[in-house]
Amino acid sequence: MDNYTGSQIIVLEGLEAVRKRPGMYIGSTGSRGLHHLIWEILDNGIDEHLAGYCNSISVTLKKDGGITIKDNGRGVPVDIHPVKKIPTVRVVYTLLHAGGKFESNVYKVSGGLHGVGASVVNALSTHMIVEIRRGGLVFRDEYKDGGHPVVELEKGLLPAVGKCAKSDTGTMVTFYPDPEIFDSTEFKSETIRKKLREIAYLNKGLKLTFKDEKKGETRTYFEEEGIKSYISYIVNNLKETNTDMSVLHEEPVYIEGTSGDIEVEIAFQYTTNYSEQINAYCNRINVSEGGTLVTGFKTALTRVMNQYARELNMIKDKEKLDGKDYRNGMITIISIKHPDPQFEGQTKTKLGNSDAQAAVDDVFSREVQLYFDKNVEILKKILENSLRAYNARKAGDKARNAVLKSLNDVDVRSKLASCSSKKPEECEIYIVEGDSAGGTVKTARDRRTQAVLPLRGKILNVEKAPLEKILLNNEIKTMIAAFGCGIGDDFDITKLRYDKIIILTDADVDGAHISTLLLTFFFRFMPELITEGKVYRGLPPLYKVDYNEGKKKKSDYLFDDHALEKFRRETGKKITGLQRYKGLGEMDANQLKETTLDKASRVLARVSISDTIEADQVTNVLMSSSVPPRRAFIMEEAQYANLDV
Repeated sequence: MDNYTGSQIIVLEGLEAVRKRPGMYIGSTGSRGLHHLIWEILDNGIDEHLAGYCNSISVTLKKDGGITIKDNGRGVPVDIHPVKKIPTVRVVYTLLHAGGKFESNVYKVSGGLHGVGASVVNALSTHMIVEIRRGGLVFRDEYKDGGHPVVELEKGLLPAVGKCAKSDTGTMVTFYPDPEIFDSTEFKSETIRKKLREIAYLNKGLKLTFKDEKKGETRTYFEEEGIKSYISYIVNNLKETNTDMSVLHEEPVYIEGTSGDIEVEIAFQYTTNYSEQINAYCNRINVSEGGTLVTGFKTALTRVMNQYARELNMIKDKEKLDGKDYRNGMITIISIKHPDPQFEGQTKTKLGNSDAQAAVDDVFSREVQLYFDKNVEILKKILENSLRAYNARKAGDKARNAVLKSLNDVDVRSKLASCSSKKPEECEIYIVEGDSAGGTVKTARDRRTQAVLPLRGKILNVEKAPLEKILLNNEIKTMIAAFGCGIGDDFDITKLRYDKIIILTDADVDGAHISTLLLTFFFRFMPELITEGKVYRGLPPLYKVDYNEGKKKKSDYLFDDHALEKFRRETGKKITGLQRYKGLGEMDANQLKETTLDKASRVLARVSISDTIEADQVTNVLMSSSVPPRRAFIMEEAQYANLDV
């Protein structure tokens, strides 16, 4: 490296950096990243609504593949920016970290805090048009090829292209995602509709309209009761997939209040399900890992319910139930508006503000007591349900403990090919489908840091099974023993022996089913593995292509049909040989190492949860015994068979 000089350091100016590394800004270039572009522009209109200036937003899926998002807010400013000396609209749509959300006097509450949204969307589009109505005039700016302005300024200002009523204000953005950036630029109507429905529930009084020009459909979302209606929606969906489930009280409980400068809304309903579901939002961002606002809720609920149980002589004076007993069968939504939220991590999945905990505790404790004092019969039903959960938990402890102790007797060594390193931060475990593939992976692996656990057959579908039955399944017991971090209430992620748990199955229906069974198990009984980013899917290639480059014979691995078509279309290289791998067993050890195990060249997909409600609903649909909802879901999603994990 003697010739390592400054000339080798590349400086990416402006939006160039976004195009070079889009995943840093939108997560991925697959379906999730594509739709994230819509959410970024949509956020600007919602922030105007939260500030009290917007009550209507429309999203239009255009016939030509573009998206138009229109709001009736104040309109992006078009005056000269005092620092950049160009129209402010261009600052917003061409510069990173530019926006009114950094100043509390512009937006008291905002979800988009980093100021990168609009400019990132522009950078990843072939064409963007911005139309602004403000001060009785209509302005239009246009950008092409990743954010390059094409409208000429007049005396440094954006020229007006028309007039409108002074009361007619707002911003309309149309953009076309760049097919060179994204795996596919085809938007999913259902994904957009689900997002707009969620936004409507979280923003009372905001009218959202979705138009699909391709299908000729228009849908409107408007919720006067907000998260109270959201609870009803979730419960009704659960009833469709679990016909045995019922509710303890017909109407969801809704409370709201303010503590300091933090606004708090909480809605909940109790069901006969054994599991709990807490969905938390801060400034309408789904904080799937919870954080301080959830801690405040749990603390207040446990304290208040124990107090009521003693007053009603349902438990002894010094006796108290555990919080999980009071949350048994409870479906909850917590939504707060915070002027200065501190999210942990770039993904904004956990809230860290201590004042949020105090605010939720304060509002819930005060308001829920006012509700229960007027609705004693509902209170009694909930307390009776909690006592049943407590008694069942105590009775089941002995059986569970016996099974958990039996994990010490599991012969892990006969199934697990362990690695020699004892440092969890550098170790990983491959969960492999079958002994045949397992044998190949064992040969190809790095024995120092890579362990291999072959599964003999499919694991139990854990969606409707009690923990005691789950723990009797040999494959599950072996996994738990291999991971070393326990399960359920005894789970401790600090004892996990591996930094990565990698699911490696064939790219066929059976492989997909095994992956789904494993992910369901992790999601229901070891959710921290997913929320802490420990679970991955290995992505072995589907094709090996041989071709000539000059006089040299070369080979490339391609991961799906889309990549093969792109190779044929864009390289112009003549394919001299094409091998399609039907399963891992068809690859020799060197091929498997090069494509799937070598840390320098492999491709892994980290499993994450961006929406806890949707994750719970999809899991219910796919893994329950009710066939019609599952059939409907598969028919709806079949056209999008290339999954973006």
